[in-house]
Amino acid sequence: MPTNEDFSKITPELIELSKLCEKNGKINKELYSKYDVKRGLRDINGKGVLAGLTEISEICSNVTVNGETRPCDGKLYYRGVDVEDIVKGFIHDDRFGFEEVVYLLMFGTLPNKEQFEQINRLLAYYRNLPHYFTRDVILKAPSSDMMNALARSVLTLYSYDPKADDTSLPNVLRQCLQLIATFPVISVYSYQAYSHYRRNQSLIIHPPRPELSTAENILHMLRHDSKYTRLEAKLLDMSLVLHAEHGGGNNSTFTTHVVTSSGTDTYSAIAAALGSLKGPKHGGANIKVVKMFEDMEKNISDYNDEDEVRSYLTKLLHGEAFDKSGLIYGMGHAVYSISDPRARVFKGFVEKLSEEKGKLDEFKLYSTVEKLAPEVIAKERRIYKGVSANVDFYSGFVYSMLDLPPKLFTPIFAIARIAGWSAHRMEELVNPSKIIRPAYKNIHDRVEYKDIAHR
Repeated sequence: MPTNEDFSKITPELIELSKLCEKNGKINKELYSKYDVKRGLRDINGKGVLAGLTEISEICSNVTVNGETRPCDGKLYYRGVDVEDIVKGFIHDDRFGFEEVVYLLMFGTLPNKEQFEQINRLLAYYRNLPHYFTRDVILKAPSSDMMNALARSVLTLYSYDPKADDTSLPNVLRQCLQLIATFPVISVYSYQAYSHYRRNQSLIIHPPRPELSTAENILHMLRHDSKYTRLEAKLLDMSLVLHAEHGGGNNSTFTTHVVTSSGTDTYSAIAAALGSLKGPKHGGANIKVVKMFEDMEKNISDYNDEDEVRSYLTKLLHGEAFDKSGLIYGMGHAVYSISDPRARVFKGFVEKLSEEKGKLDEFKLYSTVEKLAPEVIAKERRIYKGVSANVDFYSGFVYSMLDLPPKLFTPIFAIARIAGWSAHRMEELVNPSKIIRPAYKNIHDRVEYKDIAHR
């Protein structure tokens, strides 16, 4: 019987066949311009092709003055409410904000006190996994990739749901609330299983506590002593708020719309979104930022020397430093040009946490890179819009200061974004349309069939 190693082996035969795939799969890049193909469903300026309508969130990166469109500081609205105002509100009241944002995204209005208590009660109720699920699914088949473990667990939950295929709104709402509630539990338990079985660490399984917020429960379940500071929990909560939703056109949310439009079940739709977010071009950027800064700290002797920092950034763009990709991770966004509002909100609170953790020098280096990178990129690259720090630029630094393992960075993103995915799935079901099916133009010549003996 073949072993796992046998199945994963890349044989010379596969190498030759892959060359055939490459040879017969290459498309002349000039044809994309000839046929006016919007690669990535975006034009040369980064503007997305309009594929749908939504009331869930709005991204603003430019304003129109006297008929002329100009870039502006980025703004993000959840159901018409400025995210920066939402953050100011729950910070002023000294409470946690993610649960409030879940209610806002799912139901369309900011919750009053009774509704806020209701959403907290529902999430606390649904936070418990099915009986023996942790033992039979999470602990028995630990994965080295937490996004893989999360997606597999979501698909397995289908088998535990007697109404898995029921796409009525009340049932889908129930499923979405259960997934929002259990994502933190599945993610942390999957990491604890990996840490125990793959790294020989102690197995720690803390049950979630109903009186704690989502952010508090993550830290409670993850840390062996369940201890955390109020500031740590508030920064993690803010990260969840800022990652909860970002328009219908981002890759994973659009995936949710596409798959939902086929009429499939909630578990399949959310698993597909997870597969999208797992991609390093979407959900893994903050890990790259952290690793890039680790390399930067090794190669820069004086964090306050702007010329030295500028020289390193230039080497990054020339593919001479870090991973040789030619990228400065955490800089630039598909939509924002002057500024990403999420990064703006994050920055002030990140400084407070860096002070608590004794990492002000590292914070100053981040600030210096944020200041210098746009001018270095503008000098070295042909760009069609401005470049600024995006939310990933600071989120990885926050997670590192919170001692979150890098393997949980992308699952934390998913724990937040499941709120937005759920809202968009509900919106797609409320406004049913045809199955989403864009067009691809075939450019291959017609070829006459030949009998196998004459090929």
